[in-house]
Amino acid sequence: MEILSSRILLRPRDPARSRAFYRDVLGLAVYREFGPPEHPGTVFFLGNGFLEVSGAGSAFGPADGSVRIWLQVRDVAQVHRELAAAGVPIARDPQVEPWGLVEMWIEDPDGVPIVLVEIPSDHPLRRDTRSL
Repeated sequence: MEILSSRILLRPRDPARSRAFYRDVLGLAVYREFGPPEHPGTVFFLGNGFLEVSGAGSAFGPADGSVRIWLQVRDVAQVHRELAAAGVPIARDPQVEPWGLVEMWIEDPDGVPIVLVEIPSDHPLRRDTRSL
């Protein structure tokens, strides 16, 4: 199987509110918009992936909690300050995890967990540990 592209699909309870959250609060860039103007779908850039917010979901949202969004950022402390200033509830403040990454957690308007991750400069994910 050859994967040419991929994206996460969200079907929020209130699509306009969720589009505004991802576009205006998190500042994700729009890759494309589609569909009727009164009910547009929006695809956002997520680094080397995509997030599509389109259609409408269940009144109960992500019932089983199986969806999570992982976003790598350069500076979690700075993102924490920006989101707190914008009034975004912080589910968990930044902290260094046992695996060495700095993580903080927020949720989208439907309660989808979003982890914001900083990879410290000395972490193995930043270095090529293979011998030459």
